[in-house]
Amino acid sequence: MIKQVFTVCILLVSISIFSQSGHIMQGVGAVNMSMGGAATAQPLDFNGAILWNPAGISKFSGKEISLSVGAFFAKPTLKSSIPANMMFAGSPEVTGSTDDVKGTSILPAISFLWGKEGSKHTFAASAFGISGFGVDFPQETNLPVDASGNPNPNWNPNDSNPILYPQNMRGFGNVVSDYMMLQISLTYAYQLSDKVSLGFQPNLDYEAIQLTPNPTTAPSQTAGYPETSKTSAIGYGAQFGIFYDSGKLLKLGASYKTEQFFGAYDFDQKYLDGTDAPNTEFTMNYPAIWSVGMGLSGKKIDFALDFRYVDYKNTKGFVKKGWAIDTDATSSSFNFPTGAVSGFGWDSMTILSAGLQYKIKDNLPIRFGYTHNSMPIQDKLAFYSVSATAVVQDAAQMGLGYAINDKFELNIVYHKGFRGKGVKGTLLNPTPQPMGGPWDATTNPLGVIPNSSVSYDMDTSMIQFTLNYKLN
Repeated sequence: MIKQVFTVCILLVSISIFSQSGHIMQGVGAVNMSMGGAATAQPLDFNGAILWNPAGISKFSGKEISLSVGAFFAKPTLKSSIPANMMFAGSPEVTGSTDDVKGTSILPAISFLWGKEGSKHTFAASAFGISGFGVDFPQETNLPVDASGNPNPNWNPNDSNPILYPQNMRGFGNVVSDYMMLQISLTYAYQLSDKVSLGFQPNLDYEAIQLTPNPTTAPSQTAGYPETSKTSAIGYGAQFGIFYDSGKLLKLGASYKTEQFFGAYDFDQKYLDGTDAPNTEFTMNYPAIWSVGMGLSGKKIDFALDFRYVDYKNTKGFVKKGWAIDTDATSSSFNFPTGAVSGFGWDSMTILSAGLQYKIKDNLPIRFGYTHNSMPIQDKLAFYSVSATAVVQDAAQMGLGYAINDKFELNIVYHKGFRGKGVKGTLLNPTPQPMGGPWDATTNPLGVIPNSSVSYDMDTSMIQFTLNYKLN
């Protein structure tokens, strides 16, 4: 039975992508999302408590099932340019932009809570999709030459995106990524007193990824970068929390989610011409997250404020940056890059979430939320994250709840992520020196192409429903 439930959860979450705060889901379920994700000290529903502070589930009792489903829409745009004379002698400056065509993603979540009224012990089990990203940028078709290498008289260099040129023209071609992470958790809260609770949560994680092209693999001199089949890895971690409820106005909370440790991806891959490419490995963990929060509650109004620190900078897969070095070709004087990306090089980030609930009636609350996060992607490293354009910094939410009767409660939320300044850097070349020449790791460690650019931004929208059912 457990294996069947696990399989169903994987199938559900494997079709979901949510890229909001870095590659972290900012909230789970319609209630928590409508509060901007804030729940560390204001657990309005047990889904938010499970995600952000396991001690918070002590506020709930009885047996209750929660099922969420939603539709998420992301609109990334990728732009790039190269200077004059880059394509060939006398060629003009080339610039263009391309919109993502990936389409709608589905957001499922399921959880179950059980606890006895008056008991010090509360338990919950959940399966949430807590992380994801994905893009589909089509290969550029407005090219300077045709398939035979003849000049294209209809080429428009002012509407031609060089980063998406075919690989034989030193572009990436069609850029596709599809990443998701499922977290299955068992949550336990113990009430130390009528005001203080502690929480503990072991996590079992599953992540899957597919990349075209795969930038973590060194390209072939003749066949370029390969594409991967869907590859998965299993991980584990835990979360700890403390929750304080004064019983009057003030609530406080804090939690720590450990880094989620994964095994390495074993990429089974092929070149675009259909020939087999060597298998390679890459490990990408989920970052540790510190959360602190404050809640204020009155008769009609509930306010929540959360601050989080996401430790990308010390997370495997994000620590390293730049090109992997061919150690076999390393001498005492020069280091030679392989053309494979060694890591994303993301900065740690902060997230501020705020939410307000007003009860029009006891069974009819309306909610408003806002989320702001710092940018984890450095401009100079923008090139490395083209497959993961996680650049939405500000988002607003509005939600509504309705208790149908003593057993059923329905909640809905609408989310809008705003297109901000995005990320803008330069195109990079792992081999900027002439063939046979040395790699100058001192003056140009990233292989910056002078006067070039690459940038991306996006906006997002989502609608989500959550249905809760009380068994007793």
